[in-house]
Amino acid sequence: MYFDGDTNPTDLRFFNWMVVVAQVFGLLSVVLVAVWMGHYQGGFAWQSDPTHQFNLHPLFMIIGMVFLYADGILAYRVFRNEKKLYIKIVHAVVHVAALVFVGVGMKAVFDFHNLTNKPNLYSLHSWVGLFVVVAFGLQWLLGFLAYLTPVVGMAVKRFYMPYHRFWGAALLALSGATVLMGITENAIFKIKPSWGGPEGILVNFLGVFVIAFVVLVIYLVTKPEYKRPPAPEEDHIPLNE
Repeated sequence: MYFDGDTNPTDLRFFNWMVVVAQVFGLLSVVLVAVWMGHYQGGFAWQSDPTHQFNLHPLFMIIGMVFLYADGILAYRVFRNEKKLYIKIVHAVVHVAALVFVGVGMKAVFDFHNLTNKPNLYSLHSWVGLFVVVAFGLQWLLGFLAYLTPVVGMAVKRFYMPYHRFWGAALLALSGATVLMGITENAIFKIKPSWGGPEGILVNFLGVFVIAFVVLVIYLVTKPEYKRPPAPEEDHIPLNE
C-alpha cells in the first residue's frame, strides 16, 4: 500500500503528524544539549579553552549524527511527489552537512583530549562512536557512487539497495545508542554530585527525546506502507526507496 489516490487519507494524516512529532523531538534534543553545554557547562570556545571547546562535541554530534542524519533518511518519505533525482540530491546534501558537523565535533573532542593530556578512545562510547562515524562516511560514499553516478550498473544497484537501507537504519540506531552513552559518561564526570537538580533533569529529558526521535524515525522509514510511491517514469527501475 502506498500513499496514492486510493489510500485512506487518515493514513497520510497520521504519517504527517508522526513526522511533525519526530521533528519536535529532534529539535528539542538539539535545544536541550545546547542549553546543557551553553548554560550549565559554561558555553563554547575553540582551542583557547579546551574544556569549553569540548562542549561543541555533544552539540555538533547530536546535530550531525542524529538530527541531520535522520532527516536525510526521512527525505524519501516526506518529499513524496518530487522527482527521484531531486530527492537523491537532498538526501546526499543533508548527509554532507551532517558529516561537516560530525567532523568539527570529532576535532573538538580530540583537541580537548590532546590539549589536556587525556587519552583518546578509551571508552565504549568512543569505540562505538568512531565505528559509527567511519561507517556513516563509507555508507555515504558507497551510496553516492551507486545512485548518483554512472559508475555501477543496475544489477549492482539492485544488489546493494537492501544493504544501503539496512545500514541506514542500523547506523541511526547506533548513533542514538552512542549519544546515550556519551550523555551518561559526561553527566557522571560533571554533574554526579547534583544529579537530582535541574541539570540532571535536563540531561534525562535530553536522553528521552533522543530515544523518542530515533525510534519514531526508524518506524517511519521502515514501515512498508510509508514508502514513496514510484512515479510512472520510474516504474522500470525497481529501486523505489
